[in-house]
Amino acid sequence: MKKPLRLRELKNLGPASEKILQVAGINTVEQMLELGAVGCYQKVIEHETKHKNLNLLYALEGAIRDVHWQTIARDDKMRLLLILDDLDLVDTHLQ
Repeated sequence: MKKPLRLRELKNLGPASEKILQVAGINTVEQMLELGAVGCYQKVIEHETKHKNLNLLYALEGAIRDVHWQTIARDDKMRLLLILDDLDLVDTHLQ
C-alpha cells in the first residue's frame, strides 16, 4: 500500500473527518499514528464534544490499522472502551 499523505486518504476517513482532526490539532498521518486512536479521540472530544461517539473511535482505530471500522473485533473494541474508561472518557450513553 502506498503511504497516505493526507488524513483523508486513510481508510474510514474523508474530508469531514480530516477537518475534525485538524481542528483538534492533528494535521498529519504521523501525528495520528503517534497518538493512536484513543489519543486522537481524546483530542477531538476536548475540542468539540459533539463528536463524542464510538463510531469515530472505531473509525480512527480502523484508519490506523488500515481496515474498515466494522471489521474491528469485539475484543479490540472492548480494549478501546476500557482505555476510555480508565481515562474517564466514557459517558453512560456511549456504553
